[in-house]
Amino acid sequence: MYHWNKYKGLLLFTFLLVMFFSLSAVVWAAEEVVVNYGFWSLVPPLLAILLCVILREALISLLFAVWVGATIINYGNLWSGITKTADTLIGSVADSWNASIILFFFIVGGLMGIIFFSGGGQAFLKNISKKAKDSKMAQLFTWIGGIVIFLDDYANAAFVGNLFRPLSDKYHLSREKLAYIVDSTAAPVSSIFLISTWIGYQVGVIGDALPESITVSPYFLWLHSIPYSFYSIFAIIMVGLVAYTGRDFGPMLKAEYRARTTNELWAKNARPLSGTSDLKVAKNAALKPINLWLPLAALIVLSFYFMWVTGGGSEAESLTAAISDADSMLSILYGTIIAFVLAMVMYLFQKVASVAEIMDAFMGGARMMVYATLILISAWSIGSICSELGTAAYVIGAVEGVMSPIALPIIVFVLSAFIALATGTSWGTMAIVTPIVIPLAVSVGAPLPIAISAVLTGAVMGDHCSPISDTTVMSSTFAGSDHIDHVTTQLPYAITIALIAAVCYVLVGLGLPVILALIIGIGLLYGTLMVLSNMSAKSQGITFPLPEWDKKTTKEKD
Repeated sequence: MYHWNKYKGLLLFTFLLVMFFSLSAVVWAAEEVVVNYGFWSLVPPLLAILLCVILREALISLLFAVWVGATIINYGNLWSGITKTADTLIGSVADSWNASIILFFFIVGGLMGIIFFSGGGQAFLKNISKKAKDSKMAQLFTWIGGIVIFLDDYANAAFVGNLFRPLSDKYHLSREKLAYIVDSTAAPVSSIFLISTWIGYQVGVIGDALPESITVSPYFLWLHSIPYSFYSIFAIIMVGLVAYTGRDFGPMLKAEYRARTTNELWAKNARPLSGTSDLKVAKNAALKPINLWLPLAALIVLSFYFMWVTGGGSEAESLTAAISDADSMLSILYGTIIAFVLAMVMYLFQKVASVAEIMDAFMGGARMMVYATLILISAWSIGSICSELGTAAYVIGAVEGVMSPIALPIIVFVLSAFIALATGTSWGTMAIVTPIVIPLAVSVGAPLPIAISAVLTGAVMGDHCSPISDTTVMSSTFAGSDHIDHVTTQLPYAITIALIAAVCYVLVGLGLPVILALIIGIGLLYGTLMVLSNMSAKSQGITFPLPEWDKKTTKEKD
């Protein structure tokens, strides 16, 4: 039994490899016949998810799945699969949007490194610790921070993860919990707030899909779909409930109990994507909160300004229209670069350290992003492969004939979630599913705001818990969590929320007002959290409330 447990990952991986080589011969033989990849289009994303769970190594799992998909595209030719894999990886890096994200990753990591070097992080921790006296308040402050930074999900993950990680560590919250809070206040928040980088994209895909017979504006439909975005709303509320009640369940409870009762913020076999390096603090550092707040405030304000500029500026119809048409990632990159320059000038003026020493601190922060960046590039690549294979179209075709006005929202919600889970992209899912669902909703007489919300929030759900999603990777990165541990601890929460969201879609489909459905949904969230936390605590031999970590030592340090 010991030897099986030790080598089961390797054996299962070898079995999958042999199976693929065997099946590839069948595909190779059918080269002239294959036009639609059909079920084969599901193999790469499902294989990536399966290998991530088995091997607990995201990078090799993703790269292998990309190669499998590339080989399928080339009808089983293994060598062509390798060259196709290389071309796809290069294409992912060369894409201007992706290149902006990669640069953002390294620059924001370096920025956090020099902020820490200047003493700004310590000053922030010292000030907020006066109000956050325990793990409950630490979680609530992190949750509020995630809601306040609503402009963009990438920026949200970067700021919240880096800002609140020291506070989270102080009260020995597990890194899995921090990653969960970061992830659940990134895309869920940005996708439903009235001003964010998501608005333009969502309104655009809605507008492109509307039949000519529909005269209502796309923005009006998006606005009215927000109350029906049950998963996004409940995901945000769930974080608040978990923080306020101090309750957890499933693998998250185990992780929290470990962190509170031992000195282990990660599991013993964890591989955190970042946050493990001991960033240096300058000898002449002055603990000034402005060293943190001014660069970050500049980053946010400038990002917002450049969104307005790239969206048309004064020539745009309105501020909302400008934000909708903005090049959001490029705007955030501009803001990050200027914030970095501002921080450099400010720290040099304060004589914190020399230029060389500050740049060493910058490189220390940037180096923490290397592994995560490689995973991100691999995740983009498997998304490209899935697009070529027609994964989403195959899934949609499989369920297209079972729609009705009441069933449509639930089916679309589940379908969008599955596609986003398998492909790792919420925006890609929206672009694929929305043009099919809107005409379908019109034909069967389903309310358009409900149908649209099912696509948008379903895509958020699948992306939220997909191990190959860029936002999931970013949440793991900036929270300093093991990526697979983040996925496995968050998944039970995501599934629970999704089931309650499905119940609410049934209720509004039967004619219940959306406000009552939301109230019922929140009640179900609270009740389910209490029941599942009690069951998990009993099975694991844990009692609530969870202990606080080393209170006496913490007070002495303060």
